[in-house]
Amino acid sequence: MRDLGTGFGHLLKGQRWMARHGGQYRFGLLPGLVTLVLYAAALTALALWGADLVAWATPFADSWPSPWPGLFRGFLTAVLFALALLLTVLSFTAVTLVVGQPFYENLSERVDRDVSPDGTAPRSDLPLIRELWISLRDSLRVLVRAVLWGVLLFALGFLPFVGQTVVPVVGFFVTGFFLTEELAAVALQRRGVALRERLVLLRSRRLLVWGFGTPLGLAFLVPFVAVFLMPGAVAGATLLARDLMGEETAEDGPDRSPASEEAAS
Repeated sequence: MRDLGTGFGHLLKGQRWMARHGGQYRFGLLPGLVTLVLYAAALTALALWGADLVAWATPFADSWPSPWPGLFRGFLTAVLFALALLLTVLSFTAVTLVVGQPFYENLSERVDRDVSPDGTAPRSDLPLIRELWISLRDSLRVLVRAVLWGVLLFALGFLPFVGQTVVPVVGFFVTGFFLTEELAAVALQRRGVALRERLVLLRSRRLLVWGFGTPLGLAFLVPFVAVFLMPGAVAGATLLARDLMGEETAEDGPDRSPASEEAAS
C-alpha cells in the first residue's frame, strides 16, 4: 500500500516543481489551451448537430409509431455525447502531449537534471520528426486500448447495482492507469523504453501508477483543470519514471531554485 502514497507524492512534487519554475509553467499552458479550444469546438458541434446525425443514421425509425422514434433517437444522442465525453477525457492528455511534444520533452529533461544526483539526464538521439512519429503512434495504440476499456465499462454500467457502484470505481482506476502511461511515456521514451516494455513496467507496480494517475484523472474531470495541471503532471510523471527505472533521485531535487537548474543546463 505504500506505493499508493508514493505515487500521489510524485504527483504533488511535480506540481510543486512547476510552481517553482514559473517561466516553464507559462509555456506549458499553451499546448493544453490549444487542445482545449479544439475539443470545445468539436463538442459544441456535436451538441448542436448530434441529433441530426442520429436521425440521419436511423432512417428505419421513421416508420415507428409515436413517441418511439423520438425516445429512441434521444437515447442514442445521449449515448453518443456520453461516449464523446469519455473519449475526450481519455484522449485529451495524448493529444496535448503530441501538440506540445518539444516543450514537454524539454521540461521532462530539465526535471531529470534537477533531481539527478550528478545533474545529468538521459537524452534521445532520435531526430525530432522520428520522436513525434513514435509518440503519435504509441498514443494511438494506447488510445485504442483505453477506448475498448471505456466501451466495455460503459456497457457494464447498465447492470443493476454493479453498474452504479463497482463499474465507476474500476473506470477511474483504468483511466488513471492509461493517463499515467501517456504522461510517463515522455520520460520513458527518452530512455529508449518501447510501448510494450512501458506497459509491463507500469503493470508491475499498479499501486504506484494508481496513486499517481487516479487522483489526477479525477481532477481532470473538472473543466479547465487539466490545462493548468498538465505541466506539473509531466514533471511528476518524470519522477515516477525514475522510480520505475530504479534511478536514484536527490531528495531535495524538486526544491532547487530555477537558477541552479539553469546552471546545470
